[in-house]
Amino acid sequence: MAESGHKELKAFRDDNTGLKGFVGIHDTTLGPAAGGTRRFSFESEEEAIIDVLRLSWAMTYKYAISGINMGGAKAVIWIDDNEHCSEELYRSYGRIVDSFNGRFVTGGDIGTGDRELRWINMETDYVIGLPEQFDHPPNYHGGGLGVIRAMEACCELVYGESDLSGVHVAIQGIGEMGYSMLHYLNERKADVTIADPNNEAVDRAEDEYGVRSVDPDRIFDVDCDVFAPSALGFVINDDTIPRLNCDIVCGAANNQLDDEEKHGSMLHEAGILYAPDYLANSGRTIDDTDLLRKGGYNFDRATAMIDGIYDRMLTIGKQSRQKDRPTYELANEMAEHRIEAIGNMRDNVQTIRTPQW
Repeated sequence: MAESGHKELKAFRDDNTGLKGFVGIHDTTLGPAAGGTRRFSFESEEEAIIDVLRLSWAMTYKYAISGINMGGAKAVIWIDDNEHCSEELYRSYGRIVDSFNGRFVTGGDIGTGDRELRWINMETDYVIGLPEQFDHPPNYHGGGLGVIRAMEACCELVYGESDLSGVHVAIQGIGEMGYSMLHYLNERKADVTIADPNNEAVDRAEDEYGVRSVDPDRIFDVDCDVFAPSALGFVINDDTIPRLNCDIVCGAANNQLDDEEKHGSMLHEAGILYAPDYLANSGRTIDDTDLLRKGGYNFDRATAMIDGIYDRMLTIGKQSRQKDRPTYELANEMAEHRIEAIGNMRDNVQTIRTPQW
């Protein structure tokens, strides 16, 4: 906690439902803390704590770089069996969320979808991301659109044009975020290769979009323009960077770099443009938290902020080239500058207005 400046780590447990896990609150300078809830069978308590601390840190920077007045948080529900998912488990967890009295607002993540969010919502109002809270057009996905806007900016920087037509994108993981990216890439006539251990999801994507697929362990070796990590984190590391055959790394996963300083620098030295993950995947966060702004959710306002991902990536990429510095460093500085500037003009926020939904 001291290394990353975390404010709070809360452990919780309910033997009656088998609930156990952690909530990490990193920073509340910009506003109350928000972040999704991940349900996962971690191998150890240490692994669960490290995950919640790294994810909550990333949320602070994601909000700051996106211009959102929220602080960073994350929660993990640590299960022994991936099939452990029930109403009583999530309603018990919902009471944990409610105990923060608005200092922590949560949403979906791996293992926590619409059904689980509705169970949480039975016990607390501090939930965002439910479909009924928004007025979205068909096939819209703020998270997927945000990654595409970052990808278009990267192509502008590397190839001189943002058009994704004919650009070969290799997507690792086609869960909710990865599949939404497929929709937008298909609209833009990109060439796509996918990999996922879920064979049913791969078959569906091949049938619906006509994409190619490779075995999950071969996706790092695909000769492509853009490698898009969109599953679990820590996949850009000592073993995988030498295997990459791409010009750009831009995907939806959180914590893509196993060691931010080491592997962000390795990508830069290899001439591979890296879209900082908390910038590229901030579209869903921007869309969800628009719900908490004055007047409630506004689709045009939210999509305008998502479009801003393009400009922020363009600025960071140009500075990286001019200063010969890794993009992750410049993105961190951009986020930290906003936190410092706002922090000098207001006290840390501990509560949030009552949600309007």
